[in-house]
Amino acid sequence: MKRNAIEDLIKWKADKDRKPLVIRGARQVGKTWLMKEFGQTCYDTFVYFNFDEEDELKSIFEGNKNPQRIVELLSMIAGEKIEPDKTLIIFDEIQECPEALNTLKYFKEKANEYHVVAAGSLLGTLLAKPKSYPVGMVNLIDLYPLTFDEFLAATDSALYSYYKSIRREQTIEEIFHHRLLEAYNNYLIIGGMPECVASWIEHHDPKKISQIQRELIEVYENDFSKHNGSVNSGRILMVFRSIVSQLAKPNEKFMYGAVRTGARARDFEEAIEWLVSAGMLNRLYSVSKMEHPLSAFDRLDAFKLFVFDTGLLKHMAGIDNSAILLKNDYQFKGQLTENYVLQQLRGQFEVAPRYYADKNSELDFVLQFGTEIVPVEVKGGEAKAAPSFKKYVSDKKPPYAIRFSKRGYRRDGMITNIPLYLAAKLKELL
Repeated sequence: MKRNAIEDLIKWKADKDRKPLVIRGARQVGKTWLMKEFGQTCYDTFVYFNFDEEDELKSIFEGNKNPQRIVELLSMIAGEKIEPDKTLIIFDEIQECPEALNTLKYFKEKANEYHVVAAGSLLGTLLAKPKSYPVGMVNLIDLYPLTFDEFLAATDSALYSYYKSIRREQTIEEIFHHRLLEAYNNYLIIGGMPECVASWIEHHDPKKISQIQRELIEVYENDFSKHNGSVNSGRILMVFRSIVSQLAKPNEKFMYGAVRTGARARDFEEAIEWLVSAGMLNRLYSVSKMEHPLSAFDRLDAFKLFVFDTGLLKHMAGIDNSAILLKNDYQFKGQLTENYVLQQLRGQFEVAPRYYADKNSELDFVLQFGTEIVPVEVKGGEAKAAPSFKKYVSDKKPPYAIRFSKRGYRRDGMITNIPLYLAAKLKELL
């Protein structure tokens, strides 16, 4: 599958100030595949070491701090000479060997001619504690499930070619609009987990997709108890399982009392932090003002939590495929659509998206584009009604105002309507 992150890896390789690279991301989003693909296509050769499968590897790092000596020993294990600049060294499941994670700083300081890339599941929870890894001595890249454009590239290359050609304010012909909407509906059901997408390409069997999603959720829930460290695994599980009901509330704001009656922030703050650091949940903060710089106005006690993959959220919510494919309206449609949009927006802008809510109005997303603030309204169908959004646009007259919906790509006065399937291209269309 084509992954956009490969371009980031190519830039990393070419950077003379390159440091050892750590790839963060939830389990099963394709980190191992990406590292091997990068090694295969961009280097003469690569050597792969998995700390979860090969316990004896740990002794190399426990007894050595010298990267040259480590490379010698790794060459013997791999059965081939590791060449500077020519061989990619891959450390997988590096969270199982903290000494190896710390050794990355010695590679940076004493042997930066060697190209080292590392990854591991739930690595984000480790990296959230600065003492447990070499701060400032590594480059970091986040890997997420496939975005809609990556999904399209994998499932329909001809339609993807058309999608890539879409430019700002371009008219999208009706035939392509309908085909892209159909692909969008499929994406809501399948999501971006590589295993689900691969299964769909091979079998086109929705039952198989549902089974994979169920098994993935079981794997994640088992991980909560295995890798939680000092955080109570029962509380992590309670927060994770509350997400659907949290989003189903009228204002979607996360409420601790909805996890457990009478619960307070201090009971579940660490569990939420763990899930966000692990890449399992996306947190969307509310802002008190829609002004630049957005992060200065974060309301840290007001936020929404979304699931990192829309297909998994659809499965967790128990939405029947027929509702997405056949009905204009169904329960949870708005929440699923917002989850999708946030998944596409992640990483596009330097400042993470926010939302705005007061007693009288709410805006689904607020983006910072340079010094401009961009209000965003999300509609799951073709409806246009959005009083808060329209009032904000009419009062503030922002240079950009975006409505995502199933309508075509067009200007409606001061509002630009962008089809939902173009959410992953928003930045280049502004």
